[in-house]
Amino acid sequence: MRPSGRKLDEMRPVSAEVGFTKHAEGSVLFKMGDTHVLCTASIEPRVPSFIKGSGLGWVTAEYGMLPRATNTRMRREASAGKQGGRTVEIQRLIGRSLRAGVDRVALGERQISIDCDVLQADGGTRCASITGGWIALRLAVNKLMKAGDVITDPLVDPVAAISCGIYAGQPVLDLDYPEDSEAGVDGNFIMTESGQMIETQMSAEGSTYSRAQMNDLIDLAEKGIAELVAVQKAACA
Repeated sequence: MRPSGRKLDEMRPVSAEVGFTKHAEGSVLFKMGDTHVLCTASIEPRVPSFIKGSGLGWVTAEYGMLPRATNTRMRREASAGKQGGRTVEIQRLIGRSLRAGVDRVALGERQISIDCDVLQADGGTRCASITGGWIALRLAVNKLMKAGDVITDPLVDPVAAISCGIYAGQPVLDLDYPEDSEAGVDGNFIMTESGQMIETQMSAEGSTYSRAQMNDLIDLAEKGIAELVAVQKAACA
């Protein structure tokens, strides 16, 4: 029995409230259970220096957690004078995951920055950031296309992410914090709607896992990704 009472292949309730902020070209309050992430997309008429003049666009991301996103207050990283290693790793993951679904030639020489701010955390914040980040990106690109600044849709395949793991000896979909903290195996799966895998992060937290168990988790991830993409499409319709 999962602590939440969910079935092994059942996700937490998922919702997406688009247009959550006034000024960003794309914004969404994305919720997966009690994990709530505000994702905004900002269009900038510039690209990093290493691709300047190439005609290619760029998608990048920044990630952060509010001090009381968890049950105890965390110190703001700005007050420490630098980002922590976990933050840097996650925002790089978000950026390269979203770029995997983008035709950078069609995007043109501009940058879209995705900001993911965790308002409340209960497991799976990086997965929620990637999935919500795609919604914000889709909304921003829709504005570019409506204005005629982009002719061909540069978003070629929706990108979403979900966590799966081995909890109490059973493969489960979409771990919340109580499960994540006790899981014997923890994994994050980032995929496109077409089933292409972008990144898989799996680790044995308390026990090893077999090839068959890994396949079970991939099957669960594919189910979860399909459900998340359906939420993305409905939010952006």
